[in-house]
Amino acid sequence: MLEFVELPDCFYPRDAITIITPCAPTPKHSLYLSNLDDQKFLRFSIKYLYLFKKSVSIEALKCSLSRVLVDYYPLAGRLRKNNNNDDDDHKLEVDCNGEGAVLAEAFMDSTIEDLIEASKVPNKSWRKLMYKVEAQSFLDIPPLVVQVTNLRCGGMILCTAINHCLCDGIGTSQFLHAWAQLTKNPNTKLTIIPFHGRHVLKSRDPPQVRFPLPGYTKTKPTQQVELLKMMQSQPLVATSFTFGSHQVLQLKKQCIPSLKCTTFEVVAAHTWRSWIGSLNLNSDLTVKLLFSINIRKSMNLPQGYYGNGFVLGCAQSKVKDLVCDNNNNNNLHHGVKLVQQAKATTWDNNGEYIRSMIDFLEDKNVRTDLSTSMVISQWSKLGLEDLDFGVGKPLHMGPLTSDVYCLFLPVVGDPHAVRVLVSVPESMAESFRHHMMVKESWESHHEDVNTNGYHVQEKLFV
Repeated sequence: MLEFVELPDCFYPRDAITIITPCAPTPKHSLYLSNLDDQKFLRFSIKYLYLFKKSVSIEALKCSLSRVLVDYYPLAGRLRKNNNNDDDDHKLEVDCNGEGAVLAEAFMDSTIEDLIEASKVPNKSWRKLMYKVEAQSFLDIPPLVVQVTNLRCGGMILCTAINHCLCDGIGTSQFLHAWAQLTKNPNTKLTIIPFHGRHVLKSRDPPQVRFPLPGYTKTKPTQQVELLKMMQSQPLVATSFTFGSHQVLQLKKQCIPSLKCTTFEVVAAHTWRSWIGSLNLNSDLTVKLLFSINIRKSMNLPQGYYGNGFVLGCAQSKVKDLVCDNNNNNNLHHGVKLVQQAKATTWDNNGEYIRSMIDFLEDKNVRTDLSTSMVISQWSKLGLEDLDFGVGKPLHMGPLTSDVYCLFLPVVGDPHAVRVLVSVPESMAESFRHHMMVKESWESHHEDVNTNGYHVQEKLFV
């Protein structure tokens, strides 16, 4: 058990904040956002953290960012309401005005070696690595904010905050790789040209909802099953579990030969049942797993589409059918099958299920049902860990902070591994750790960081 050392403060030199505008004229217009872009569930910024052994010239980063914003010009615009209505149900659009992105330069008296181990589980002190834009509302924050922090050892921390209404994980990865490409080779042409139009996912008129959509609701949750509020009412502990090839195989063995499954399906089902099993819920309560499903191929979206090209798949089960009782491993089989069924439902029906979801979201009273749900966001398999600005790939890639939403993260140097990161209330952390452990010789590096800054590092042997 080790005492956690908070990160030192960042030093911002004079003129540390620069507004980076596109280096050439860009179209000036209002960009329509689809109903998938405009969900209240997505009104936040995706914040990435990268650690590089060597730093990149700040002038080179500024120059290449200015160049890439010519192609990705909506990221240099500003979000706004598309009418004069001041209620909470307004639809958003992007004012493509070329105002620019924010880039902050900083220095931290630390080394890569100091940061690399601690970075595996974020905590509140890591937030100082992202410049905080003073804004009165979410709409006033530029869609793209970047902080480049140089270290005493010559290393570099790169943090980016990209508005989720404009990009999903695939879109952010596409943008970051384009920026990196132009940093390494300023005179090259982009490998992928971004497609800006969102009307390809426009709702039908009138809306036609032909399928039940359990991941969404119009009703308010009852107080006794509002899990999200319950979890946020306690200090949160960030938990991290790395599943290598051996651990994934042990999980899959609980399902085969009767059921073949992917790494995502089996790790998602295992994490879901472990999370629910730690909450001591009524056994007859219906619980849900919401997870992102890429729809670019199924909806024939144009190459380079970088808006939100995903929907939420929804698996649901009674607690008693999902949670493992008395070491009955067949419960994992049950969870995996539900995840597979949710994926199949989304992809089948010639896109009608997805179209129904887009149409359903036309009703602004509809919201994502988080009352009894675990939400998993897949950051692995997106190439985020392969970002190279000319000084080599990062030593670490992950989120800036940990939240109650579960992230599946890439493991640098191991393309077959996945790291599960999720924050849980202090009262359930020990139980969650117990449920997450895989039988048959799993040696896992596991870390906890609570909101009071206390750090625990240990090896788990089962």
